[in-house]
Amino acid sequence: MSGNEVFNPSPEFSSRAHVGSMEAYRDLCRRAEEHPEIFWAEQAEKEIHWFEKWSHAFEWHPPFVKWFAGAKTNAAYNCLDRHLETRGDKAALIFEGEPGDQRTITYRQLHEEVSRFANALKARGYKPGDRSIIYMPMIPEAVVAMLACARIGVTHSVVFGGFSAEALKARIQDLDAHLVLTADAGWRRGKELRLKDAVDEALKECPAVRDVIVYKRTGAAIHMQEGRDSWWHELEAQASADCPAEQLDAEHPLFVLYTSGTTGKPKGILHTTGGYITYTTCTMKWVFDLKEDDIYWCTADIGWVTGHSYIVYGPLSAGATCLIYEGAPDTPAWDRWWDIIERHKATILYTSPTAIRALIKQGEAWPGKHDLSSLRLLGSVGEPINPAAWEWYHRVIGKGRCPIVDTWWQTETGGILIAPMPGAVPLKPGSGTLPMPGVLAEVVDFEGKPVADDAEGFLIIKRPWPAMIRNIWGDPDRFQQQYFSRIPGIYFTGDAARRDKDGYFWVLGRVDDVMNVSGHRLSTMEVESALVRHPAVAEAAVVAKPHEITGQAVCCFVTLKLGDWDHHKLGLELRQWVAHEIGSFARPEEIRFSESLPKTRSGKIMRRLLREIVTTHTVTGDVTTLEDLGVVTKLAAQHDED
Repeated sequence: MSGNEVFNPSPEFSSRAHVGSMEAYRDLCRRAEEHPEIFWAEQAEKEIHWFEKWSHAFEWHPPFVKWFAGAKTNAAYNCLDRHLETRGDKAALIFEGEPGDQRTITYRQLHEEVSRFANALKARGYKPGDRSIIYMPMIPEAVVAMLACARIGVTHSVVFGGFSAEALKARIQDLDAHLVLTADAGWRRGKELRLKDAVDEALKECPAVRDVIVYKRTGAAIHMQEGRDSWWHELEAQASADCPAEQLDAEHPLFVLYTSGTTGKPKGILHTTGGYITYTTCTMKWVFDLKEDDIYWCTADIGWVTGHSYIVYGPLSAGATCLIYEGAPDTPAWDRWWDIIERHKATILYTSPTAIRALIKQGEAWPGKHDLSSLRLLGSVGEPINPAAWEWYHRVIGKGRCPIVDTWWQTETGGILIAPMPGAVPLKPGSGTLPMPGVLAEVVDFEGKPVADDAEGFLIIKRPWPAMIRNIWGDPDRFQQQYFSRIPGIYFTGDAARRDKDGYFWVLGRVDDVMNVSGHRLSTMEVESALVRHPAVAEAAVVAKPHEITGQAVCCFVTLKLGDWDHHKLGLELRQWVAHEIGSFARPEEIRFSESLPKTRSGKIMRRLLREIVTTHTVTGDVTTLEDLGVVTKLAAQHDED
């Protein structure tokens, strides 16, 4: 994590970049810091269409903020209507289903589909202020559903299609939604994900839901309840394609997105319209250096904030062509992604460290079979990327010529807060580098005082930015307590970080992912990075376990690359490896080998569950976001066998 190696932008890349030098980057930051209201008003004026303008850019009454209040705009209008004259025939979406079906949808076609579906919703009585749940596969109609809701002012909440009926029910009830948009099923690893069945199960305890609209994706046999359930295609066929976008206040609720709280009760993160669409459009151009001819692929699902901000709203507002893939990276084989990139000539790839590590585990032969020369920029999102994975991504996928934008942000932040502008900022593997203009980030101690260079502390943001969370749905007290009580008036991210002498930020993971071993504060990320530098290790998760002498001890869960490994011998070797890489105080007390690690459906390792396993040998917390409960069951049983 020392950042010894620095990768400078190539002169060729910088010469064509939106922000092509450190001087230009610093100038943006200086203007945003000195005159934030003027700076963001300029960006909003330049990047976004407004039906009516604001009187002043923002109002800040901690913890509540308003951006461009009183102004009128519409997110769907900005993603579609304003492009029709100049980009009407340009591809907005290039879709590939897991079975191999493909569609290309132009901006004009997408505008028509969204307008028809919005009219179908209006015909059923939905209007601004109503709320909908979207529970769909990763198909173009999921984008249509989001934009149709935005067009008529219905606040949407997308629930990832892999969630259970129980998780879906909790979100419907908390939001008090009357409308559910879903599909019969979707495809994942050759199997049908039966979404409508889960909806039917959830709605047994959701009497407020009046309408369920079902898109026919796989043709699965499903139950349709008379009076409540309707087929998408039948409603759309009856609807007009003329649907003017509602002129909504900039602070109109655009969406609520649920995240897991550490206590288990999901939090409904509320984002509004004007500031959010301004910020995601700006960062789409700054971070991804978006060009008119780019084929941009973010591999996330729209059920996560990455899908909202950098598949739908940011890219489409910026006029991008977005690739969408429905299925898994290993179906039918581990080169599916590389095949998609080669065939569609993708130029930008934005994915997660978890996916990168899974691909590393399969070896270099899979990407080696494909021509990836169309790629010009790579991105990383979801958690800090360890330097070893960064190096593989740069060397094997980018062939040493593609900058990597390592992005730090959260569901709550709405958009990217820390990331390199690739034409300007030199890269350090493992570091998110520098903040976006207008993002005043700092690393502080318990009392809110800045810590020394390279010292570990809490990552905070000192001033509002346009896309920030507005509230927790129905729970303003929890909003205040969780994000603004630790240091009054300051956004507390909940992440630990360091800042080096060059001002680069190194995010170390959640604050509760910091261990105290014999008085040494040690980041789990630091130990994980050391482990994956070992040639045998594909992925690692590290947690603290209670220790009567040292207070806490280091416990490591490790998955290995393909090979014939002696676990006992390798365990001893890895303990010594960590001691050599970090220091003897960091030597793991325990190494546990596992075929896989417990992850959310978005790919994040659930260290909270691993902590439960090593401390209580059971799991009692919220597991609704867990991808495979069997992984946890095996790990807990492994301890019993020991």
